Amino acid sequence: MDTAAELASVAGRPIRKLPTLRGLTVVNCFYEDSTRTRTSFEAAAKRLSADVINFSAKGSSVAKGESLKDTALTLEAMGADAVIIRHSASGAAHTLARWVTGSVVNAGDGTHEHPTQALLDAFTMRQRLVGDGERGRGMGLDGLRVTIVGDVLHSRVARSNVLLLSTLGAEVTLVAPPTLMPYAVESWSCKVSYDLDAELRKADVVMMLRVQQERMSAAYFPSIREYRRRYGLDTGRMALLPEHAIVMHPGPMNRGVEIAAEVADSPRSTIVAQVSNGVIVRMAVLYLLLGGAGEGAAV
Repeated sequence: MDTAAELASVAGRPIRKLPTLRGLTVVNCFYEDSTRTRTSFEAAAKRLSADVINFSAKGSSVAKGESLKDTALTLEAMGADAVIIRHSASGAAHTLARWVTGSVVNAGDGTHEHPTQALLDAFTMRQRLVGDGERGRGMGLDGLRVTIVGDVLHSRVARSNVLLLSTLGAEVTLVAPPTLMPYAVESWSCKVSYDLDAELRKADVVMMLRVQQERMSAAYFPSIREYRRRYGLDTGRMALLPEHAIVMHPGPMNRGVEIAAEVADSPRSTIVAQVSNGVIVRMAVLYLLLGGAGEGAAV
């Protein structure tokens, strides 16, 4: 995050490119649809002057049955220095790292993790609530009360945020219907609650998660209307938050389901800032892996 804070100063310059990764090749390997993450990684690599290859499963040999290993060997033969991978299978990034010599960055694997999303979320929290610039350098998120609300069961963002935020000293509370809480969630380094209104009154940050209906094979709640009534963040619920509290969402949003349009577009919302910070944080990740930490690393 300190590296990201330094790189953020570049974003305000007329020429935002740095020569750090010139001559290196970064491959965006996306087996799942993505807008923010894929374009964010592409922008980050290009701002560091790397060559970028965008690989999509649709329209590639994957559609003809090519395995992940064969795709990995192809990318290796192309001389990829880093592979950014998003895959529907949990553990895909870890497996890929065994087959390529370059760096591997997990851009989301199944319902497992999404590390760079958690990093940009933490960076945004520090920027808004701890302090930007020199005052925030080297600081964690000690004592910050973060409430994560929604479809925790299918959320790789929630898992990565619990790990990172608790490591940085924040107090994390998960709020969701019982059917959308993961098995053995009590063993996670966080608290669990089913009363959203009570948690909002003491939260510094509330992060709303999308209901991932595309990953659901059963009815996890009676109806969208009922879910919105119990766990949606509208203007009435936002009024329960302390004055300094911020509202976050990893995107894409289902406006009118987990978050009202008025809340998403309010001054308390950091949703747009999260997107711009995503480029900066991913620049920091690529810089540290390829420009400042040697070869063969993985995150």
